[in-house]
Amino acid sequence: MKRLLTIAIAALAALPAFAEYPDKSITIVVPFAAGGPTDKVARDFAEALRKPLGNVAVVVDNAGGAGGTIGAAKAARAPNDGYTLLLHHVSMATSPALYRKLPYKTLDDFEYLGLINEVPMTIISKKTLPANNFAELRKWLEDNRGKINIANAGVGSASHLCGLMLQNALKIEMQTISYRGTAPAMTELISGQVDVMCDQTTNTTAQIEGKMVKAYAVTTQQRLKTPVLAALPTLDESGLKGFNVSIWHGLFAPKGTPKAITDKINAALKVALKDPAFVKSQEGLGAVIINDARMNGPEHKKFVEAELEKWGSVIKTAGQYAD
Repeated sequence: MKRLLTIAIAALAALPAFAEYPDKSITIVVPFAAGGPTDKVARDFAEALRKPLGNVAVVVDNAGGAGGTIGAAKAARAPNDGYTLLLHHVSMATSPALYRKLPYKTLDDFEYLGLINEVPMTIISKKTLPANNFAELRKWLEDNRGKINIANAGVGSASHLCGLMLQNALKIEMQTISYRGTAPAMTELISGQVDVMCDQTTNTTAQIEGKMVKAYAVTTQQRLKTPVLAALPTLDESGLKGFNVSIWHGLFAPKGTPKAITDKINAALKVALKDPAFVKSQEGLGAVIINDARMNGPEHKKFVEAELEKWGSVIKTAGQYAD
């Protein structure tokens, strides 16, 4: 009896560990380089998430490489105590098709905590390209088959994926040039070394506003409302019916993180998504903050399962795989 009482007391003594979470800084692993669009989302979100978690420090750890798989693997191997999280985008759903072997299982090695936002894409080109609207761009692409190059931020990046869908929709094959991040890809486009790119509004808005590149269309079903991008037509209304691509970002934790902790993080996520500063920063970049059932873990996971099927088909058709 005395032994059972001792065990019970010990068990009760352990309970406050969950109730007190978090009592130290939290790290959000971002599987891409600092300065890119996902890093921007992560840093703004980290600041918003800090407040409902008792103002603990929430720091960003950039662990880029291999299309986001290195950082994702790092997060999957982290202790499942809630102090290491992963903020990842659509590559979470595309990597299984792009890579022959992954150091983690997308659906099995993570707890799904909720979607954060969806970021539209923009079709842009170097300033010297003669086309001034999407119809003219399409004709230029058709007239220059075999000579066109399209930049992206690396295999598995958002710009790579959007580029694949664009080529499929236009039925025009382009020479894909992959860079080691968004910044060098954009630099090469601005300097005129490459012809076109499809990238997130979080990365292109400032370049469009500064007239450093030409912009032709957005990839969503509806036009965007931000001042810089409002005049751009959608690809759907420009003739590519049904073209609809947004790059989502979601929050994950290592598999086995206690439910008491994941519930607390999910509650904080929902508060963070309404943070005025976060809302303002995302709206200014054309991003749409999630406000539906996908804010919850189960629906987040169902959504990713559907994305795995969708992008798997696109990648298989394109036949472009990572090493």
